[in-house]
Amino acid sequence: MKREAFKMYLKPGCEAEYEKRHAAIWPELRALLTANGVSDYSIYWDRETNILFACQKTAGEGGSQDLGSTAIVQKWWDYMADIMDVNPDNSPVSIPLPEVFHMD
Repeated sequence: MKREAFKMYLKPGCEAEYEKRHAAIWPELRALLTANGVSDYSIYWDRETNILFACQKTAGEGGSQDLGSTAIVQKWWDYMADIMDVNPDNSPVSIPLPEVFHMD
């Protein structure tokens, strides 16, 4: 099991909508993530910068950021594109963060 972290960018004024959409995450998206070894997935919001900090555990080779070719993930990206900074394909602008310290 490995740990991954990355940051994304929330558009100002979209905090409540972002939280609302994730509170009702689609069951088929949750199932896809779980089936691909993603667990213990959390997203935190920095109010001062509107940066979203995500961390997850992954089993296997990839994590949530590697599922972009699936139809359900592309649909989720389209759904979230109006409230986040996105790339031309509507994937969220996401920057991997290297782990510099961990304590169990």
